[in-house]
Amino acid sequence: MAPSRAILATARTVLHQTKSPTLAVQRRCISAYGYEQAKCLAIDKLGEPKDVLRLHGHSISPPHGDLLTVRFLAAPINPADVNQIQGVYPTKPTFTTSLGSPDPIAVGGNEGVAEVIAKGGGVKGVEKGDWVIMKKQGFGTWRTHAQTTADNLTVIKNKDGLKPEQVGTVSVNPMTAYRMLKDFVNLQPGEWFIQNGANSGVGRAAIQLGKLWGYKSINIVRERDSGMEELKAELKALGADVVVTDKEVESRGFRDQVKEVTNGGREPIRLALNCVGGSIVNAMTKQLASGAHVVTYGAMSKQPVALPTGLLIFKDIHFDGFWVSRWSNENAEAKEACVTEVLELTRQGKFADIPMDAVKWEYSTKQDELVSAVQGTLEGYRSGKGIFVFGNT
Repeated sequence: MAPSRAILATARTVLHQTKSPTLAVQRRCISAYGYEQAKCLAIDKLGEPKDVLRLHGHSISPPHGDLLTVRFLAAPINPADVNQIQGVYPTKPTFTTSLGSPDPIAVGGNEGVAEVIAKGGGVKGVEKGDWVIMKKQGFGTWRTHAQTTADNLTVIKNKDGLKPEQVGTVSVNPMTAYRMLKDFVNLQPGEWFIQNGANSGVGRAAIQLGKLWGYKSINIVRERDSGMEELKAELKALGADVVVTDKEVESRGFRDQVKEVTNGGREPIRLALNCVGGSIVNAMTKQLASGAHVVTYGAMSKQPVALPTGLLIFKDIHFDGFWVSRWSNENAEAKEACVTEVLELTRQGKFADIPMDAVKWEYSTKQDELVSAVQGTLEGYRSGKGIFVFGNT
């Protein structure tokens, strides 16, 4: 009997032999010959998520040789993932026909954690039950299951005391904050950095890592109609020294405010982190010491960074860019060391989770619910980072 027919026969047998609908659901993924029934959020063309994302089902054969099969546990919805689907990101999704579709499709998502559930006889260094994260961008993590080789994965050697949501979000935002704080300016304990987008995942990571390393921070958030004082208090509880709004930064009195907190201006600000762009960058840059660096890693406002000639010439301000995907691809060992360090801090309670808006993904979850979660990532204020948390898949 062909595998596909055997799968249907097995399902029919289960449904006829039991009166329990719950048992029937639980047996759904048990297939003849060990085939896994997987689902993924995929596209066949670029565009707005609500227009191009589709829930696609396919079968995964038992692994052999150097192949292994993983079941995803958690996968965040990052803004860059949405930009990639829209076709406005530097890298494009990887299209393939290997998932049983008549036309090439690409699975969304670039970050996540999965559990190894089966492996071929040639796989070394990875065991069934291990948690793994993806080494490089472009894997496609918005899916219930995947089959791959060990060279695409980093094994989380110690998962004790960690939740899938923590491991699944460690390789983008914390890595971005970590490398920007370390790689551009040799900040010493007691020195300052300033950042916009301080309420973002990267911003919160920078606050916490900076505090652990003894740095002081000025943190800029968007003005909002309600909850402003609560947000400021929340960020200060994470370790922020100063929290101000974008309107305050662009006001005439901000220079005096900075002078007051930096010991009359005697404590220099030598690093600025920018994920917003536009006029706020100039306002930040004016507060920097000579020779300081402005590191741009995003453009939430979709406005360009204007380079003020006087600051370039007379204060020798350096404007740099940072792209964590490129850094990760070029520094696999350093990335693994960073991941290990941040997860150990998480385990010790020294690095707090970012607020998350969990979207439960079960086998029965409908396409509309999953697509809406992706589409909403770039729209308005959110209660936390969107993240798919996989249940009975």
